[in-house]
This record gives sequence, structure tokens and C-alpha cells, in this order.
Amino acid sequence: MTDETPATTGPVPTLSDGTTSPDAPTISEAAPLAGVRVVSVALNVPGPVAVRRLQDLGAQVTTVLPPAGDPLEQYSRTWFAELHRGQEVCTLDLKAEDPRRRLDELLDEADVLVTSSRPSALRRLGLDFDTLRQRYPRLVQIDIVGHPGTAADVAGHDLTYEAVEGLLRPPSLPVTLAADLSGAERVVSEALVALRLRDASGRGCRREIALSDTAHDFAAPARHGLTVPDAFLGGGNPAYAVYPAATGWVAVAALEPHFLTRTLDVLGIENDAAAYAEVFSTRPAEQWEEWAREHDVPLVALRNAGTQTGH
Repeated sequence: MTDETPATTGPVPTLSDGTTSPDAPTISEAAPLAGVRVVSVALNVPGPVAVRRLQDLGAQVTTVLPPAGDPLEQYSRTWFAELHRGQEVCTLDLKAEDPRRRLDELLDEADVLVTSSRPSALRRLGLDFDTLRQRYPRLVQIDIVGHPGTAADVAGHDLTYEAVEGLLRPPSLPVTLAADLSGAERVVSEALVALRLRDASGRGCRREIALSDTAHDFAAPARHGLTVPDAFLGGGNPAYAVYPAATGWVAVAALEPHFLTRTLDVLGIENDAAAYAEVFSTRPAEQWEEWAREHDVPLVALRNAGTQTGH
């Protein structure tokens, strides 16, 4: 859809009794979650990333921070600002009566509550699902935890979830937060599932997202032998590898037969790691990327993730 093409207007949402809400917003392709109100008390990475995505889909988001703020803002002010742009952000001490009353007012109008505290902390604050559903029977609650079920109070972070699943290559640290970011996407999908269930039943529900589960799922390629050292996508396929160029590095991913045939024909080499290394050493990585675009070859120059600010 181009900027000049108007979004297709969909049906007006209906209430649980099948009647049309006169105040319900019109749903569009550009904002399918228009009219959905999200309240987030989730800190660090998964919660803010998830509610940002819900906001991008049209939801109205209010983020509630504790007096100490969100640690993410201390680690990366720019990312924190990017994730919270356009939201209502308020600071409330939920252990105090008046601020808690303000949160209750927000929840009165909310469709979705996103949390990232351990279950024991939620119970102390009266934010566990069993407590909240008594007052807010239509509220959807998405709880981000480290480990599933009875292990939800076990401490952990992205690094530990990745470590358990064999996703680390010591002594290097990962360049992205695989469990956190995949968990954020799962929050979005589970929120959509929960809203659909509420549409069908008229009642809210709780969905739990365990970050250790998402790390486990992300480890599937290695667990099934696809990306371990010297496996097909772990260094055993010379057409799917990184090579030093005259300056910089290139990543080539000529997996499909037509890509492999074209790459080998244009380069005039056999499918051999030493042959790739020799030919790629003759030009800078940026020139190889231009060459790849001209010849429809899946090859790019490597970038330093720390210097990239966008796509």
C-alpha cells in the first residue's frame, strides 16, 4: 500500500451481545487496533518493545513507570525515547494509595495490561490476574516472566536464557537480545489471541510469555544440527559464509540452486571456500555489495551494529 492509497475500512467492532458500539472506532488496515487501550507496567526490553508494536498497530498506550524509572532509560536513552514516543508516560508509586488509585482509573478503561514483574511481586501489588479480574472482568492480562509456570519466580535475563539454550559463544556476548525481542513479538501475538478470545466470550483472560521458552524456540536450528559448527548453515556450506574482502567483510548466502549457479558463473569459480576467499579479497566489501545488486546475488557488506541507527 502506497502513501497515496487510502486504507481499506473494515467493519465496526461489536459488543459481546452482538450489538454495535456507537462509539467504536472504524478499523482500518493502517490501524487495526484503533480503540484498543493498553496499559503497561512492564520494564526493560520485552514489554516496551511489545507495546510499541501494539501502538504501531493503532492501540493507545499508557506506560506506568515506578519512581526509580525504567532501567532501559539508563542503559540507552535513545532507544527508550524511541520506544515510548507518542505514549502517555506517567510515574506512579504503586505502593502508595493515591498513585494506585490512578492506576485503577487507567485499568477501568483499559483492554490490555502488560506486566513484566515476577508473580510474587504482582501479588504484593494486587496486580495478579486473580485479583484484577474481580474488578475488571474484561481486562486482558499479558504477563512476561522469565520461566514458565511454577518456575516463573526464578531470576534470569536474556543472557541466562540464551546461555542455557547454547546460543552463546564465549567469551563474546550476543550482539542482540534474542530472548527479549522474540518474547516481545510473542507478547503481541498473545495479546491479539487474548483479545480475540474476549471477543468470543466477553471475558478477559491471562496469557503468560516465558522468555526462556522463546530462547528455546530460537535455539531450534542449532538443536536440530543446522547451525552448529561445520553444519550446512554453520560453516559447512561455502556459499553461505562470511569472507574478508580487500577492506571489510562480505556475507554471501547463495543457498538456492539458481543463486548458487549465478554466483559461481559470474565469479568464474568453483563452490570452494578457498576460491571465494581469494576472489573476495580483490575488492572492498562495499564494491562487492554493488556488484551483488547488479547481478542479483544475495551478498552484502558487513556492518558494525553499533554504528547503525536504522534501516
